Amino acid sequence: MKIYTKKGDQGSTGLIGGTRVSKGDVRIEAYGTVDELNSYIGLLSTLDIDPRYVAQLQEIQDRLFTIGSHFAADPEKSKMQLPDLTEEDVAKLEHWMDVMDDTLPALTAFILPGGHPTSAHAHVARCICRRAERMTVTLDELEGVEALVLTYLNRLSDYLFVLARKLSHDKGVNEHTWTPRH
Repeated sequence: MKIYTKKGDQGSTGLIGGTRVSKGDVRIEAYGTVDELNSYIGLLSTLDIDPRYVAQLQEIQDRLFTIGSHFAADPEKSKMQLPDLTEEDVAKLEHWMDVMDDTLPALTAFILPGGHPTSAHAHVARCICRRAERMTVTLDELEGVEALVLTYLNRLSDYLFVLARKLSHDKGVNEHTWTPRH
């Protein structure tokens, strides 16, 4: 099977189920941003971080493929059995955050993204996640999206923020807080 089909040369792409849509369609923007997030989390997982966070990130990547598969399917025409997202997936993110949070100093100010390079990468992933969430909200407003997807993406951005803090802490790097000018 060749990777190129030449069917997208005119600016359209096929959904699971056969429907062709513009590559600028909000559905394509949503799953493209989820794919970008997945790729960036893959990059983050290759850095020098604790193996338990690598395992968590790989599990998150699997869930992002699940979300992407739902976005890539025509909700009316696709007959393909797609993997599911569950409340347990959200609960895992919350549990992982709670475990990390127990070792971190209390948050008393806004944190400037940065710190250690691994932390900075987690902050970039968080920002991509927020964009994926915004695109998903737009898709939901136009066509409807399972509420659990929105919950998962929202919680994932929180997880990535806590992970960024934890990575700085683990590397012994102080977080830089934002002090507004007066």
